[in-house]
Amino acid sequence: MEMEQVLHMNGGDGKTSYAKNSTIQKQGMHKAKPILEDSIKTLYCNNNFPKCFKIADLGCSSGPNTLSFVREIVDVVDDTCRCLNRKAPVFQVFLNDLPGNDFNAVFRSLPSFTASLMEEKGSNFGPCFVAAMPGSFYGRLFPNSFLHFVHSSYSLHWRSRVPESLVSKSPAGAALNKGNICMAKTSPHDVHKAYFDVFERDFKLFLRSRFQEMVPGGHMVLTVVGSDIRTPSSKTCTVWELMGMALYDMVLEGLIEEAKLDGFNLPYYAPTPEEVKRVIQTEGSFKVRRFETYKIDWDANSENGMRGENVARNIRAVAESILGNHFTNLNMDDLFERFAKKITEYLEKERGQCTTIAVSLIKA
Repeated sequence: MEMEQVLHMNGGDGKTSYAKNSTIQKQGMHKAKPILEDSIKTLYCNNNFPKCFKIADLGCSSGPNTLSFVREIVDVVDDTCRCLNRKAPVFQVFLNDLPGNDFNAVFRSLPSFTASLMEEKGSNFGPCFVAAMPGSFYGRLFPNSFLHFVHSSYSLHWRSRVPESLVSKSPAGAALNKGNICMAKTSPHDVHKAYFDVFERDFKLFLRSRFQEMVPGGHMVLTVVGSDIRTPSSKTCTVWELMGMALYDMVLEGLIEEAKLDGFNLPYYAPTPEEVKRVIQTEGSFKVRRFETYKIDWDANSENGMRGENVARNIRAVAESILGNHFTNLNMDDLFERFAKKITEYLEKERGQCTTIAVSLIKA
């Protein structure tokens, strides 16, 4: 499976779109806002007030969260300039995601976004130029020493590929991660190592690429889906484990071939905070300024009667492209109805939460 071709959030603004179903990501961005503001203020004041402030949002997706990040950056810099009685810079913002992303939806909202900025900020405000930069962030995207600030939110848990050892069967003929569609509590050690190895390779490549692309002293803020399932005492069930259960029910009913399910593994790995710290330190391109972890409820802002359905729609907006590519004849409405029931049953007994890691880095 070529990840760059099949991995994308649901486009448009319909019922199953990412634009309408990204509340968890919005909550995470809100939690990380103090770190973002601190990083931007420090960077801008310490970087000799650049006349053109170059920013990249990596894994931007589409929908309201995309431009809300841009607005936050602009507001912080503008407020800082007002306090120091300086003219705001020109902003050059690059929105990056894989080629299948619905960039057109973002472009359609730009005129109203720009108009609201000019109306609120006035004529003294520097213009904000926005451009798309499609491609994988696990590699170079920009020229050397080009960017002042890099942001990535809820994207770095996606891997560049599924570990090769999970695609092939074990010597005994069984799928190595049988019964799971990702790294789970019941996955054997070899699966954990295979996923971690891909994460380590990807993340180091990400950091090296950004080091080359950023100016000296440039800042980067990353918000990453994390995990604590490697903790022996953890009772956490990931939402993807529930998805695996829903798919297996369909195997039992003859709606999916068991071999087809055995051959499916998500290109997804949520690292522990310790793993993120260790890779940053061993790679060596960036120094850690701030490092925080927090929990976000799966069903944030959901009414009790709709909790399962709302969480399922959030996941559908994220994963439908990958599921549809592998299970080509699968009834997605049926799958996500089953998935919603699994979530509802789980939330009646346990609190569903997503571990989030927020880290502020400076180019070493």
